[in-house]
Amino acid sequence: MRRRDTPGTAGAGPRRSASRRLARNDAAVGLAFVAPAVVGVIGLGLVPFGYVVWYAFHQWNPLLGEFSWIGLDNFDRLLGDDVVWGALLTTLTFTALLMVLNISLALLLAVLLNQRLRGITTFRALFFSPVIVSAVAWVLIWGYLVADNGGVNGALALVGIDGPNWLRDPDWALITVVVIQVFKGVGMNMILFLAALQGVPGELREAARLDGAGVWRTFRSVTLPLITPTILLVSIITMIAAMDVFVPIQVLTSGGPGRETTVISYLLYQTAFRQNDFGYAAAIGVLLFAVTLALTMVQWKWRRRWVHDEV
Repeated sequence: MRRRDTPGTAGAGPRRSASRRLARNDAAVGLAFVAPAVVGVIGLGLVPFGYVVWYAFHQWNPLLGEFSWIGLDNFDRLLGDDVVWGALLTTLTFTALLMVLNISLALLLAVLLNQRLRGITTFRALFFSPVIVSAVAWVLIWGYLVADNGGVNGALALVGIDGPNWLRDPDWALITVVVIQVFKGVGMNMILFLAALQGVPGELREAARLDGAGVWRTFRSVTLPLITPTILLVSIITMIAAMDVFVPIQVLTSGGPGRETTVISYLLYQTAFRQNDFGYAAAIGVLLFAVTLALTMVQWKWRRRWVHDEV
């Protein structure tokens, strides 16, 4: 006997089949959209990094035509190289100063620019504009401004202050580069903080005010916890960018005076393209990657202690 379909199940099979086809089509479309990004990450990120790791186990001097396997010798050399560890300490100092100044200033600007005032859009564009300026053009302009006879010392002279040679004084060179980089990138973090602030529900702030909380208490107890996910994001991307700084060092100080501003990325450049020791430069690159990854993982692990809604 033929089995009769019960009411309500006659079209279940075709519907399931159509649903599966639709799911497959959606998956294919999704893969098509992400494929260029995946190919880019693999081709421009993972594959080059794999080559860097491979080269780190070799002695490679292109000018001499030398390319030979030396195992862990480059990494053994790293352990006893005071120049590398000095550059790493300078990099960490640069990163810490940049993160504190950049994030603090960006949050302050975001709070100020979150007010509904006439012309506030113009000020937002003004503070964001350095982000889209060429990095080389930006540091060249600042190089003239902070020169011994530049605009900064000229302005200080008007009030009776004899300014130093900012980029040649060992006490001021690193902090000067930090400040220049802060002004260059603070606009991007400001926009991220501004978006986070505008996402904080207004009724929560209003409830805090009705409970008698002042402006500072409302910000500290209501607004700040709700934007901690954005603070985490800003902290990570700012740290990674600071660890990889190169352009302002190359253009403004060339690692000087002495080695006061020689960061790891600039030392890598010198080792590879000035000394033609590409194998050792690759080992320095692996060290920079490892330290940056470790710092990122530390921030990610500690997020549960201070980021709102993390468990």
